[in-house]
Amino acid sequence: MVTLVALCAVGAEKILANEIKKMEYSPVENAPGRVVFTAENTDAMYRANLCLRTADRVYLLLGDFNAPDFDSLFEGVKSIPWQDYFNKDVRLIVDKVRSHKSRLSSEHSIQAMVQKAIYTKLGSVWHMSTMPETGSTATVRVYLEKDKMSVMLDLSGLPLNRRGYRTMGGEAPIRETLAAVLLHQMCWRRKTPIHDPFCGSGTIAIEAALYAYNVAPGLGRSFALENLSIYNAQRMLEIKKQEAEKIRPDCLARITGSDISEEAVNRARLNAEHACVMAGRALQLIGSDARIQRPDFVTASFDSLAAPYETGLLLANPPYGERLGTSAEAEDLYREMSVLFKNFPGWQMGFITANSSFENCIGKKAVKTKSLKSGNLDTIFYMFQ
Repeated sequence: MVTLVALCAVGAEKILANEIKKMEYSPVENAPGRVVFTAENTDAMYRANLCLRTADRVYLLLGDFNAPDFDSLFEGVKSIPWQDYFNKDVRLIVDKVRSHKSRLSSEHSIQAMVQKAIYTKLGSVWHMSTMPETGSTATVRVYLEKDKMSVMLDLSGLPLNRRGYRTMGGEAPIRETLAAVLLHQMCWRRKTPIHDPFCGSGTIAIEAALYAYNVAPGLGRSFALENLSIYNAQRMLEIKKQEAEKIRPDCLARITGSDISEEAVNRARLNAEHACVMAGRALQLIGSDARIQRPDFVTASFDSLAAPYETGLLLANPPYGERLGTSAEAEDLYREMSVLFKNFPGWQMGFITANSSFENCIGKKAVKTKSLKSGNLDTIFYMFQ
């Protein structure tokens, strides 16, 4: 039995928990921005990193204990069998500490004590007075909630939104994991046509394609797990082959995107090509030369578009007025976007923005809204029927 912690955008915990359940793991606790879950064996460490679409990181929970003072904190951290996870030349970093409603509140002091306890344990077991720290970096994160400490080991490394296909991000791109959250929030189904009229670097369309063809999003990248002594390369390869077997290159999907910028469209096409090549390489692991259909991107202004089908989903991340342009310019754009309801009758629509006046500007009341915080930006996802 292993206990893992998956991080996500604040507000996406239920979606992530449902995704975890579909993988036949057991969510046991939700907190803002994270879901704790258990699994029967260590395969979950590999599969969670490879397959979770809406998780930003995956951690292995190493210890859970009461730490009302520094003595108990030190002894609790020291009791963890750190030598089982690291190579002897490990470079260890305690990257973040979060303390909430706890007697120990100095995050800097907690961080230093955790690091000291780990090195004390490793030095004792390995009979070293100093650690060489010449090898790969391992990262530990600590949460302290009402004097209860959770100590976690990072299994992901780079955030899981870094799928590996987006070599050119463009300006203010949406995170891949957040795009996946929006698709889940809209309950999108593979056979439903989907279009992004502000495609930018193509992230929403590409995430839709990975979902439609059942391509595990992590198949094209590496993970911090691979630098730990618990890593089993043969088992990872076996699991990758199992996930490659699940890819469905022959399914029907109508996924499109457009942007007024020809440069953005070219960037989206390139990123989509990288994503589909990644899927093709995974298929080669099982001896298949099948190809994944690329999303179709065109250069066009949103107000020149017309619905190609009677029903579908229009999903977009229009400019917020935060990093692109001004709030006033964004609001003018939202007023112009009202034409989409006329040009796409019968379509569902979803727009994410940090601008709270979106509904007033677009002239429609959303049937549902969802607050989501990804990084430092508070956004609202507006859903229309």
